[in-house]
Amino acid sequence: MDKIELGLKENWKQFTLLIIVNAFVGGMVGLERSILPQIAEGEFHLAAKTAILSFIVVFGITKAITNYFTGTLANKVGRKNLLVIGWLIGIPVPLILMFAPSWNWIIAANVFLGINQGLTWSSTVVMKIDLVGEKNRGLAMGLNEFAGYIAVALVGFSTGWIAANYGIRPYPFYIGIGLVLVGLLLSFFFVKDTRGHSNKEGTSSITPRLKNSFKDTSWNHPNLGSVTQAGLVNNLNDGMAWGLLPILLATKGFTLQEIGVITAIYPGVWGIGQLFTGKMADHYSKKMMLFWGMLLQGIALLFLVYAHTFYHYGILAAILGLGTAMVYPTFLATIAENTHPEDRPKSIGIFRLWRDLGYAIGAVLTGVLADFFSINTAILFISALTGLSAFVILLRMTDKKVRHSGTILQPSI
Repeated sequence: MDKIELGLKENWKQFTLLIIVNAFVGGMVGLERSILPQIAEGEFHLAAKTAILSFIVVFGITKAITNYFTGTLANKVGRKNLLVIGWLIGIPVPLILMFAPSWNWIIAANVFLGINQGLTWSSTVVMKIDLVGEKNRGLAMGLNEFAGYIAVALVGFSTGWIAANYGIRPYPFYIGIGLVLVGLLLSFFFVKDTRGHSNKEGTSSITPRLKNSFKDTSWNHPNLGSVTQAGLVNNLNDGMAWGLLPILLATKGFTLQEIGVITAIYPGVWGIGQLFTGKMADHYSKKMMLFWGMLLQGIALLFLVYAHTFYHYGILAAILGLGTAMVYPTFLATIAENTHPEDRPKSIGIFRLWRDLGYAIGAVLTGVLADFFSINTAILFISALTGLSAFVILLRMTDKKVRHSGTILQPSI
């Protein structure tokens, strides 16, 4: 039996493989990112924004519930087994998107996609944290989320380009067939389970066990609760950007290709930025990174209402992506830092439950506001909510430890 060692350098082969797998996971979301709202309006003649955003509601709820059970089952079923099961469930997604005869079939595809994302993405997150141990968790999560969201951006751009040049269906979704098959083969034949690494870290961890994982992660624990509410609001505004931004841009007269570029800039900056922000989370104040990241998102959303040109929207999409890049790996690194290895998979699952419910809440909320008032009203409301979340972090959260030049400092409350 191979000797189990913790660390990024010691496990670089498996870590790299999991990064590649997570790129395929992210690509599955990118299939829908830029063109599904146009399919809703153009092919199925849906006019109400609430109806159009129903696919995000279903995706968010399904993924959120799956995240919870992935965290709970990770220690029982095995990380690798959940990853493989997730890919098997993802097989029907591109096929349904290609040939769906009605919007209800698109909704069904998003049930499968939500389960696929919950099982695969959560599994890769837990496995990477298992491999690296205490050191470099932020970097590990930055690399993980970089791979996933760069893939979202690239596939989102590609589907927009293909749709503009060859038609909105079925050609853009051929990419999905390759993503799911390669992801499944890599996971089944090459990925190794990492439970042994978690067990080894657990023997030396001094982090106290949580009394009630659900209550503590959801709100009771100041740091975990602060991260969880911010995660929910982050995905709430991401759900709005996913569903309403393409519609807003279409009403401004932008072409499908231009919409594809703008909607790709946001996850592109988000993905690339995490190469740097993940490492920063290992050395600087997680609290302040979360605060400024959420605040930047709120500011970018505010100015979406006043933008007019392609360049305005491109710049704001980049700022929104930068803000999200600051918080996304920091969320997961903070969860890992504040939980015992035995509690960690469950806490990550609970955090991701609430975070991805943000997709559903955001889609319903913004859809209703857009239908009854206007798209601009919906955006302004979400902007204010995102700014409020930033100040919850500022007032409630405390850094467990802050590293500067190798020195660990205990923060004052």
